[in-house]
Amino acid sequence: MPVTGETLVVNEIYASIQGESTFAGRPCVFVRLTGCNLRCRWCDTAYAFYEGTRRSVDDVTDEVTGYGLPLVEITGGEPLLQEACATLARRLLDGGKTVLVETSGAQPIDMLPPGTIRIMDIKCPGSGESDQMDWRNLTSLTPRDEVKFVVADHADYVWACATILRFDLTQRCTVLFSAVHGELPDRELAEWILADKLDARLQLPLHKHIWEPGTRSV
Repeated sequence: MPVTGETLVVNEIYASIQGESTFAGRPCVFVRLTGCNLRCRWCDTAYAFYEGTRRSVDDVTDEVTGYGLPLVEITGGEPLLQEACATLARRLLDGGKTVLVETSGAQPIDMLPPGTIRIMDIKCPGSGESDQMDWRNLTSLTPRDEVKFVVADHADYVWACATILRFDLTQRCTVLFSAVHGELPDRELAEWILADKLDARLQLPLHKHIWEPGTRSV
């Protein structure tokens, strides 16, 4: 259920190396919020579905600021289920932070304040959740934003390419591709992108290469 009000249910806050997006490789503070309305087949953060502590926006802002890093990502779960996610993003932006918010795109992204970098994880059919997408969100994307497709097989890749074409995504924002870890070889996905001369970026989730897959707080 959505969380309303000026508090957040927080699963964890930690500093790590950003593993994905065009910010990959940079030190980043992650704020993982509790709760998700999707159940992707390969979700690696299922512990965030229910585990969490209710905290004030001020308290979360103070802890994030204490890390002294300029880059922050609000993630989940699905962070946009919590109204105060937008308040937290605004506080962090006002404090001079670069703020990324990773969302599935199943919730309206326009709730976020201007200046937020919205990273939309568009769910391919292989995830089991592609029918939950709010397609209106794609018309709101700007060059500041990014979309990513996590691809399990060639059918997912073809679906993603059709979605890119349908919404002219390469002209709207940065487009990222990832292979489902342990299911699709990165090299195979790279070869498809090269063969199609796709204007997209292949990303290798750095945190899964630096640390063992399944390691928390990385």
